Amino acid sequence: MRRVVVTGIGLVTPLACGNDLTWNRLIEGESGIGSITSFDATELSSRIAGEVPRDMGVEGSFNVDDFISSKEQRRMDTFIQYGIVAADFAIADADWVPQNDESCERTGVLIGSGIGGLPAIEKSASLISGGNLRRLSPFFIPSSLINLVSGNVAIKHGFKGPNHAVVTACSSGAHAIGDAARMIMWEDAEVMIAGGAEAAICKLGVHGFAQAKALSTSFNEAPDKASRPWDMHRDGFVIGEGAGVMVLEELEHAKKRGAKIYAEIVGYGMSGDAHHITAPAEDGNGAYRSMVAALKRAALNPSDIDYVNAHGTSTQLGDAIEISAVKRLFRSAVDGIAMSSTKSAIGHLLGAAGAVEAIFSVLAINDNVIPPTLNLDNPSEGFNLNLVPNVSQERRVRNVLSNSFGFGGTNASLVISEFL
Repeated sequence: MRRVVVTGIGLVTPLACGNDLTWNRLIEGESGIGSITSFDATELSSRIAGEVPRDMGVEGSFNVDDFISSKEQRRMDTFIQYGIVAADFAIADADWVPQNDESCERTGVLIGSGIGGLPAIEKSASLISGGNLRRLSPFFIPSSLINLVSGNVAIKHGFKGPNHAVVTACSSGAHAIGDAARMIMWEDAEVMIAGGAEAAICKLGVHGFAQAKALSTSFNEAPDKASRPWDMHRDGFVIGEGAGVMVLEELEHAKKRGAKIYAEIVGYGMSGDAHHITAPAEDGNGAYRSMVAALKRAALNPSDIDYVNAHGTSTQLGDAIEISAVKRLFRSAVDGIAMSSTKSAIGHLLGAAGAVEAIFSVLAINDNVIPPTLNLDNPSEGFNLNLVPNVSQERRVRNVLSNSFGFGGTNASLVISEFL
């Protein structure tokens, strides 16, 4: 089986627009979560989000005009914009510019999303309900479709290989990376631009999740404290937005062109709970089987894993189930791992979460540092692992297991290793 390596990364997150700033702020224990500013959330029960910063003139803020023309902006909802920018960062980081038709045809794009253009849907629905049919944009449909992130990236860069998208709720980004790696392994492409993008912070999105009793509602006056995975006072997740995109490349192809290599994708596991539309199976068996499958593909033992980047959303049930599944898998080796949830700093990026967290896993390997779990002040009873509370930890990181689980009982696990 052909080996697949990471040669480029791109991040647009609530911590910053850009790779270095996002990572440095994450390691320093900064939070990108605050009160919602993009719309009036006064009447909502949850008024907190991890919004991509847009304060013009402030380092790390997202200014779409720097990347996409005003004409093109009208044709795409925000999640597509985030995906394009993260892909641009990753492609530039990888220094990948195909020089001929064959190279273009062997480069594909696979960027997923859990929800897609929800703000565009909300806006367009209000026009329809208000009787303003003629004001509906002719670009409403293509601005909302999830596969149009991949489509726009491919069009912009001339990539004519596999053009695909994944829609598996909060596992979308991880599934996209795993599926793209398999396309390279099975010789469908030499290079894949893969990841996830999401921008569902609108009244419809936030209130929808709040109605499902999924969001934190107890920390509206202290928003940076709201996302607190494994803490006894956790009360739901914090919605976030952004994008994470990797350039995946067949090893020999990368070596031939002298590309820098961050890490290697060595394992990918999937499973389904077949249990409930929103709640994970209480025995954690789906999560467990997903991790087992990823380790089997990687030909690694649990004791080989140094760091688990957990799904860790800050919900009462989900956090407990993941802890249980990890303990079941690692057994006596659990004392040797560090496990943290980076959602504590950026919120839950839904379909982009798995991709952003996979990039954080890559950077943990490169810098030998584990990002912290913020707000973990009082771990729930029985959560006696090294959950990296509040402060990052320096340690050797050779192999990382990154988990993503989604509504409908869809599970994805990636194993990412240092390149040797």
